[in-house]
Amino acid sequence: MKRFSTHGTGAFEPTQFAALGEGVVFEPSVLVFHPENIRIADNVYVGHSSILKGYHNHLMEIASDCWLGQFCFLHSAGGLVIEQGVGIGPRVTILTSQHQDPGKQRPMMEGPLEFGPVWIGRGCDLGASSTILPGVTIGQGAVVAAGAVVTRDVPDYAVVAGVPAKIMRYRQP
Repeated sequence: MKRFSTHGTGAFEPTQFAALGEGVVFEPSVLVFHPENIRIADNVYVGHSSILKGYHNHLMEIASDCWLGQFCFLHSAGGLVIEQGVGIGPRVTILTSQHQDPGKQRPMMEGPLEFGPVWIGRGCDLGASSTILPGVTIGQGAVVAAGAVVTRDVPDYAVVAGVPAKIMRYRQP
């Protein structure tokens, strides 16, 4: 009987990605799973100890000129699109799946997985330690405050904060 198994070490080679642009920086200790389903455009920075958790049947797409801070966790089981010029602060978590409630007689881990794509619009800023939950779209130019938990869609140019995140104001021209 096998005592344990693994989904891999997270080690990667540039040739393993579905696409990898010019000027991409991976700092030391970045882990990447299923790079064959990850597309990264030009001039993307991925900070120390971040995890890009690709999935076997959905894409993670990161457009050009994006910055991901240290210790980020990006998950693409349900699909993930990050448009151009997005700033993602340290320790941001983006999730694209969650367990459905199997009923109180069973552990949550036994509930079936529910997948929800996440879309981060052009020019957004996700503050440090914010969390984006499955199925959320964050509109163009929106700002998510540090520590916010985003449970529903965010309109273009909105500034959201809190747990759960609520609109505080809109950015002005």
